[in-house]
Amino acid sequence: MERNSFWSYAVLGIAIGLGTCIAGMSLSHALFEIRAAQRSVSVRGLAEREVEADLAIWPLGFEIATNDLADLQRQIEAKRETIREFLAAAGFDASEISLSSPRIRDTQAEYYGREGGPKFRYVAQATVTLRSDKVQLVKTAMEKAGDLVGKGVVLTGENYGRATEFLFTALNDVKPAMIEEATKNARAAAEKFAIDSGSKVGKIRYATQGLFSISDRDANSPERKNVRVVTTVEYYLKD
Repeated sequence: MERNSFWSYAVLGIAIGLGTCIAGMSLSHALFEIRAAQRSVSVRGLAEREVEADLAIWPLGFEIATNDLADLQRQIEAKRETIREFLAAAGFDASEISLSSPRIRDTQAEYYGREGGPKFRYVAQATVTLRSDKVQLVKTAMEKAGDLVGKGVVLTGENYGRATEFLFTALNDVKPAMIEEATKNARAAAEKFAIDSGSKVGKIRYATQGLFSISDRDANSPERKNVRVVTTVEYYLKD
């Protein structure tokens, strides 16, 4: 009976010992994997591209002052028609031209109860907006906008050129190639770091695509745009 108990305890001890060894080896392997996973490098990749704007929005604004509402309306319509004729002659379709409601001020009401006041009671501001994908044609028309002065239309300062917008709307067409380029540049940076540290670049651990930004190339060429994106990629490092 005692002999059987001895062998039972012996087998149990051996089993416990083997279990402890196996657990220790597993724990050691797990710690090694954790340390290996912590070896990584985070880098950024940049991609830039210069593109042409594909949409132009040109607001042609003008102002009228008079003492008669009927005359005010007549002048607004006449100047709108003059601008439409100018744009049509420049090569634009009627569908590319839109009108906005005029803003009319009654200066007499503004100066009510005070002496003096402006010469004209009614002042109206109106805008004819050109929205076209013929960007170069818009630029040519803008250069000839001075011809409107000879036809009785003086464009207001805030709308004469400075408020014109040149937009790039085809971002989705260039996104895939730019993201690929930025990722390649990021990996090149990671490989340079790995060489310097005596390691090799492994798989991607984490990656984020930065926001795309579109800006004017310079103040004098708003129709030329710079598209830019920065991606952040974290790579595993291995021996």
